[in-house]
Amino acid sequence: MADQSNESAARRNSQDHVVIFDTTLRDGEQSPGASMTLSEKLQVAEVLDQMGVNIIEAGFPIASNGDFEAVHEISKLMKNAVVCGLSRAQFKDIDRAGEALAPAHRSRIHTFISTSPLHMKYKLQMEPGAVLEAVTASVERARRYTDDVEWSAEDATRTDHDFLCRCVEAAIKAGATTINIPDTVGYTVPEEYHDLFKMLIEKVPGGEDVTFSTHCHNDLGLAVANSLAGVRAGARQIECTINGMGERAGNAALEEVVMGMDTRQDVLPYWTDVDPVFITKASRLVSAVSGFPVQYNKAIVGQNAFAHESGIHQDGMLKNNQTYEIMTPESVGLRESSLVMGKHSGRHAFKEKLKDLGYELGDNAFQEAFQRFKDLADKKKQVFDEDLIALVDDEVSSVNDLIKLTSLTVYAGTGGPQKATVTLEVNGKDETREASGDGPVDATFNAIRAIVPHEARLPLYQVMAVTEGTDAQAEVMVRLEHDGLTATGRSADTDTMVASARAYISALNGLIARREKASDISLQAI
Repeated sequence: MADQSNESAARRNSQDHVVIFDTTLRDGEQSPGASMTLSEKLQVAEVLDQMGVNIIEAGFPIASNGDFEAVHEISKLMKNAVVCGLSRAQFKDIDRAGEALAPAHRSRIHTFISTSPLHMKYKLQMEPGAVLEAVTASVERARRYTDDVEWSAEDATRTDHDFLCRCVEAAIKAGATTINIPDTVGYTVPEEYHDLFKMLIEKVPGGEDVTFSTHCHNDLGLAVANSLAGVRAGARQIECTINGMGERAGNAALEEVVMGMDTRQDVLPYWTDVDPVFITKASRLVSAVSGFPVQYNKAIVGQNAFAHESGIHQDGMLKNNQTYEIMTPESVGLRESSLVMGKHSGRHAFKEKLKDLGYELGDNAFQEAFQRFKDLADKKKQVFDEDLIALVDDEVSSVNDLIKLTSLTVYAGTGGPQKATVTLEVNGKDETREASGDGPVDATFNAIRAIVPHEARLPLYQVMAVTEGTDAQAEVMVRLEHDGLTATGRSADTDTMVASARAYISALNGLIARREKASDISLQAI
């Protein structure tokens, strides 16, 4: 009887296993202002590998030398995950992806072409017959480099069903092992997406022998619901991103699809290889390196996700936390700690606290973070977890900056023009300028522009308190835009002006990195 039970469990495990395909480093990085440096991408990839993500889409190798290098280096680094490179249905794209993926212990080429009438007519300017030929040719080309080939029908949810079936059949015959049916523009709804998968799996010859995948955008706020609907219809791969990052309104959020299945096993009896304990760590890291803050009420990883202010809710929580929590904070990596941090705390306690918060820093980064912690502890009576998170995120995001703040002096008040004197380290050399402005923030930013001349526009400047009290750290977010490129910077400090300067500089560093990636132009060209 026990043997039969084990066999049944094995069959269930095999049939109900959902592969997690993370595209934070590719689709997520395409978010305006979300460009990451190579070292930041490697940090994110390592965390994804640790947490059990099955496939990491590391980039679009043909897009730039930076993307090629990222895919190539991540291919060397990954211990468990399959490394994937994206390519259009063009031989030069596929060859470039194959070259970038060469060091990987397991690799996948993900090739795509548009199949909707709208895209074929206006984007590709190709007839359906030519698209079908491109499907076969691209998959066959990719098979020269790897036997793990994924094919995607861009704008699948607005594609004629008969034509979509023909394209999927062609891809399978050519050797594709995964078929992705993306909701590229976030257009579909759960019932419709469910029926689309059912139709393809049942109707297309060979459909039962390949893995079908969801890839949903969140334009109507339905990306997670649509992804789970696809799984219920037979899809066994979900393409998603940390924090739901992605173009426009973003992608299906990894943390939401994973915890949705984990929490509701009664109606979603599927399982993944992702260890949810890493979710908070991954969320904070991606937020820090991308400069994209997580909204306070974001599911699973938002600051308020496990916060209870209502008296009725608090009363219920004190009696039994299951009254208002369907999962525990600890299950997603939010750990309670008995260590109270202050100015007398040493390096060992600081390191243990960072581990509890999901951070492991290299020696240099740790020493710099510890010094900033000691400086902060001298200014604040009590250092909260949120203060440490803001401090370390700031350190992680600035570790490879070309421009760094050395010093800032501000003159402000009602008695005269506001002035700022700023010293920046630019490519290892200190430069100092003084400037005036309409308020201390404007003066500070003008002084920075005097040192690093540029014409970037400032569409966003936002200040928030990290914790309560007059000694709270101010967290500042700055977004810069220039020639269609955007970058977001974030920093925290008990001095709002210092946080503002660092956030502006962080955004400027991001814009420089993004511009160099786009067109290989130098710092001076900004």
